[in-house]
Amino acid sequence: MKHFRVAHRLRRRLRIVSPVLVRHAERCYLLEILLRKQPAVREVSVVVDIGSLTVRFDPDTLPEARLLATLDAILGHLQAAPPPAPVAPPPADAPLSECSLSVEGMTCASCALLIEMKLRRDPRVREANVNFAAASVNVRGAIDRAGVTEVIRRLGYAAQPMDTLAQRRQVIAREQARIAEARRRSLRSALLSAPVVLSGMLMHRSPALRLIEFALSSAVLFGSGGEIFRKAWQLARQGEANMDTLIAIGAGAAWGYSLPGLFGRRHHVYFESAAAICAFVLFGRYLEERAKGKAGEAIRQLIELQPETALRVAADGAESEVPIDDVRLGDRLRVRAGARVPSDGIVVDGASSVDEAMLSGESLPVAKAPGDHVVGGCINGTGSFVLRVTAVGADTVLSGIVRLVDQAQGSKLPVQKLADRISARFVPAVAGVAGLTFGGWALAGAPAATALSHAVAVLLIACPCALGLATPTAIMVGTGQAARRGIYIRHGEALETAAQLTTLVFDKTGTITEGRPTVSDAVLAAGHDEARLAALLGAAESGSEHFLARALGDWCRQRQAGALTAESFAALPGRGVVAQVDGQRLVIGNADLLREQGVDPAPWQATAERFAAQGKTPVYVALDGVPAAIFAIADQARPGAREAIALLHRLGLQTVMATGDLDAVARHVAAEVGIERVLARLTPADKLALVRELQAAGGKVGMVGDGINDAPALTAADVGFAIGGGAGIAVEAAAVTLVGGDIARVAAGIDLSRRTMAIIRQNLFWALGYNVVAIPFAAAGRLTPMIAAAAMAMSSLSVVGNSLRLQR
Repeated sequence: MKHFRVAHRLRRRLRIVSPVLVRHAERCYLLEILLRKQPAVREVSVVVDIGSLTVRFDPDTLPEARLLATLDAILGHLQAAPPPAPVAPPPADAPLSECSLSVEGMTCASCALLIEMKLRRDPRVREANVNFAAASVNVRGAIDRAGVTEVIRRLGYAAQPMDTLAQRRQVIAREQARIAEARRRSLRSALLSAPVVLSGMLMHRSPALRLIEFALSSAVLFGSGGEIFRKAWQLARQGEANMDTLIAIGAGAAWGYSLPGLFGRRHHVYFESAAAICAFVLFGRYLEERAKGKAGEAIRQLIELQPETALRVAADGAESEVPIDDVRLGDRLRVRAGARVPSDGIVVDGASSVDEAMLSGESLPVAKAPGDHVVGGCINGTGSFVLRVTAVGADTVLSGIVRLVDQAQGSKLPVQKLADRISARFVPAVAGVAGLTFGGWALAGAPAATALSHAVAVLLIACPCALGLATPTAIMVGTGQAARRGIYIRHGEALETAAQLTTLVFDKTGTITEGRPTVSDAVLAAGHDEARLAALLGAAESGSEHFLARALGDWCRQRQAGALTAESFAALPGRGVVAQVDGQRLVIGNADLLREQGVDPAPWQATAERFAAQGKTPVYVALDGVPAAIFAIADQARPGAREAIALLHRLGLQTVMATGDLDAVARHVAAEVGIERVLARLTPADKLALVRELQAAGGKVGMVGDGINDAPALTAADVGFAIGGGAGIAVEAAAVTLVGGDIARVAAGIDLSRRTMAIIRQNLFWALGYNVVAIPFAAAGRLTPMIAAAAMAMSSLSVVGNSLRLQR
């Protein structure tokens, strides 16, 4: 035991101390995983600071001498490996940053798990998520992009930035090139393997045939399949392993075992198995890459909305074409008829109509004139205009939308944690099962060639790729389909939780209704001049963004004689505003606010009840403590709202309307759209309490609102659905944003989330079931290595293909 000394022994516990554990602390997790997979090991505890390892085991099943020999071999391997350069932990107050990178070179789910595990063990990293299906990594911590890139590079993979849409476009181009290269490798390996397999079918092969088999199989393994062996060797030098390791061991063992057969006719050769294994693996990876490309089709279509170049207008009026990445804030860009808007900006010259279906889902063009805002990626109509750039790169609305979809596709669902835990221990476990298979067949008296064939079959059949693809591919397709329908999901957890919702709480104004209220009736007290009152109201409401305030503002602008300025202004959420204008004190809002301010609303009570019975919202105005006017504001229900609520009921959800409006107004609108339960006169705090009350009763609650007054309830809900519009889409705080204001998208999003979760469950069942059934079959000698390699490829394709059903 030259690598460690035994510090203490009991019959069921062994403790060792070794300086090797201290020098290679970052690799101790591999040792721990390998030990925990031993059936006889009950508990493993590693204290790397003092180089201590304690193992609790069953000595009847695992003799102490064999355990010590295993530890001696592993620690000897670590001792021989050069210690990595230490990474100093960052200061406690180090600023945290977040970066997303595209990862090239991942060939299976274990690659993603290896990168993720390595990043998480870096003291500078707080959180790391690697998505195999999306070929991306998201890292948060006190580490910059260069640091993340270096960690990934040392593992044999390449990382590329994807902050701007142009960089994303380059990533997609490289992805297409990889698919093309995978196709060429697959085709070459198939053409070279076919003669070897045909030759292998002959009972007696001449030395010349064996030599041809050797040459062709070598070309397949170390030519077309050379990347597999290079990756396995690079990881082995660092004491790591992934699925490439298993494939390299399996195919390499079949090839190496066959070499003596070149010189002795009696020695069996397996050149055809080695070649066919690589050919099947390469063909499966090509199909898998192509299928993953289809899963990411939605995000590619979003990226392609941005043009690659723009027409920059110089100060002298000259126009020049420049790459989109060269556009800077304040640049003036010409947008010609029929072209896509290159970046976000404000129209400064010319006029046209722009198709904003990308944002609103509505194909009707929107007129644009000087001073209007335009969004990059939208299609210009027949006119031409010049815009001044207000956002570039990652700050544009389109980049925000892509980032939302990307975050959702890159996030991990709670249901994926089980798959990750299984996959993380899969490679060493399978290697152990393969070793036991070889030993078992050899002890049973089988020829070495037969035992090797069965062990290789185990190595190949047990690829965890299907398990690793089960969840992310379904998320990619599901969130992509949602984005096509104007439903932007911020993170994958919302996709899973939306499938479990039992109750939906709706705000009224701007959610169930169109959010474009107008003053339908105005009653002024005797002695008040309409123009004067309009000027006072207009000044008071100019500081408010509430829907009702906008309606009053529109009414005032048409009637006021001159503009006034508010000397003080206070907005009281759910009640109204109090302002001081031109020396007079105004109170504008509901009856409760008037009472709080010492004003009796009784003179307008009957009028208010009549307005409310008609579905109109009464708004009181008091001037210097005296009731001065009452307004009726009407807001129409959104087209299709009734059908949307009916669809939610058919999906088995309960619907509730929670509004700060009067009870009579709320009930009128609720009856119009089919909502049975109505809660009126609620403040934002009351809405928050309602959500928590429903959750306490055991329900999963979704909140649908405009994201402003409803922000507390949106945040507290299990899933918050924000009604988004136009440029605000990229900055909504809710988990799900619905563009265009169509609440039918709530039902569509919930239905899609349910179907996505069903697909995920099917994928996990198939992936787990496949391995549970296939590994015993392979160990029992029922599968040849060639069939095992083909089955491994088909298992991954079945999972991806099942996920692609969501595109229908």
